Amino acid sequence: MKSPRIALIHATPVAIDPIVAAFKRLWPAARTTNLLEDSLSADLAAAGRLTDEMTERFVALARYARGCGADAILFTCSAFGPAIEAARQALDIPVLKPNEAMLDEALSAGTHIGLIATFEPSIPSLKMELEDLARDKGAKLTITTSAVPAALAALHEGHAHEHDRLIAAAAAEMHDCEALVLGQFSMASAAESIPAKPGRKVLTSPASAVMRLKQTLGD
Repeated sequence: MKSPRIALIHATPVAIDPIVAAFKRLWPAARTTNLLEDSLSADLAAAGRLTDEMTERFVALARYARGCGADAILFTCSAFGPAIEAARQALDIPVLKPNEAMLDEALSAGTHIGLIATFEPSIPSLKMELEDLARDKGAKLTITTSAVPAALAALHEGHAHEHDRLIAAAAAEMHDCEALVLGQFSMASAAESIPAKPGRKVLTSPASAVMRLKQTLGD
């Protein structure tokens, strides 16, 4: 049986290494391709909201990946939930939002969720996804959020240790969370810098996304 081909679509280059590493560790048989369109994050930050034109671009990117032979698509930028949903509706293959598998795990852990993001425009989309999932399950959530843009700036400058330190400092300010969600793929490395705490799960996107795709495609 031919190994499935997974198209990974990125809005920032720092998302690439964490998800590629997760595939190599958890599903090495999958064939991954990377498509980077790094104007998307800049355009969203400039516009301050997700526009119809941006959504159309996501659909076009997904159709392009499908035309290149993808068996499934994983978007890795968490700020574009509704646009990814539109791409999912337009295609006949699985299209996965970056955090949906991780957010399912968060809801299973409890109803007080801490959410940290290094790209601040991701927070509204992530909150909406969490609230929609909770509504479907009949659960009420308390969501505490924190934006750490300095961490992303440090990562872009090649200072991975400082990136992780800043995220761990933000995590230390979040109390009584049953799940602590790191909202960008690029944040996965910071999980090891966050001290373990009884009754709290620290969740990252790449591993959850890979396992969900593996289950979806029946491998």
